[in-house]
Amino acid sequence: MAVLERAHLTIVQEVAREGSLTAAASRLNLTQPALSHAIRKLEDQLGVDIWRREGRSLQFTQAGEWLLAVANRVLPQFTHAEERLGQFANGERGKLRIGMECHPCYQWLLKIVSPYLDSWPQVDVDVRQRFQFGGIGALFGHEIDMLVTPDPLFKPGLRFTPVFNYEQVLVVGPEHPLRNAAFVLPHQLSGETLITYPVPPERLDIYTEFLQPAGIAPRQHKPIETTDIMLLMVAHGRGVAALPCWLVEEYAPKFKLYPVRLGQSGVAKQIFVGMREADSGIEYMRAFIKLAAMKNPAH
Repeated sequence: MAVLERAHLTIVQEVAREGSLTAAASRLNLTQPALSHAIRKLEDQLGVDIWRREGRSLQFTQAGEWLLAVANRVLPQFTHAEERLGQFANGERGKLRIGMECHPCYQWLLKIVSPYLDSWPQVDVDVRQRFQFGGIGALFGHEIDMLVTPDPLFKPGLRFTPVFNYEQVLVVGPEHPLRNAAFVLPHQLSGETLITYPVPPERLDIYTEFLQPAGIAPRQHKPIETTDIMLLMVAHGRGVAALPCWLVEEYAPKFKLYPVRLGQSGVAKQIFVGMREADSGIEYMRAFIKLAAMKNPAH
């Protein structure tokens, strides 16, 4: 079975464009005998005549006209693909798929994505929250390109960059007895309704770093998906929540909220952006991390 190659299509197109073997050979940087041999070999491989000679010129057969139409349609796509792949290689174009393991970070992310899109007009951004095998698995599986997380897992092949620090605090409403407390201890939450994002307790800092080490559980755990509704519930005395201090300060003008330190020393956290080591040389990905580190929501 004959294999049609890009070089064959180029020959067909150049012969049609130049109208003679001599001119086509010159354009293709070939000698005329070499081009004649290539034409004969192509026709032998395909088992059909592509040209017929009329005096000194070559005229396309019906099969040749069809092949020329294919060449005119396909060759520009090759050129376009090569240009785009060159841009990928130089970090100038692509799609940045960002995975989020930090529910409160969406407002912060928007402040990064907007100027990023202005700076990189040929890079698209997509944000994903649900992963087939978790955020780390999504990175390894090329389901996402970057992972925003407060809980990095340092494994070979991955690179995590800290982009900002924050303190996790308890959030209470204006009528809550803890609103003016300097800090809260785990046992003081045993009778509370704890409102969180819909994340398993083993991935929530309020559980893993505060309640569970003390052997304490809240009276009720109520998952709520949106930040606004969560804080509205807290402001109306329907429960308490644990959120980054910077987020509480951001929403303070909108809701009556009071942050309380978790324990005497507080719960200090960092947000990391993770990526595959193999992608660390891609310019537009490095630019995103640099911009992320500049947009500290606490400032």
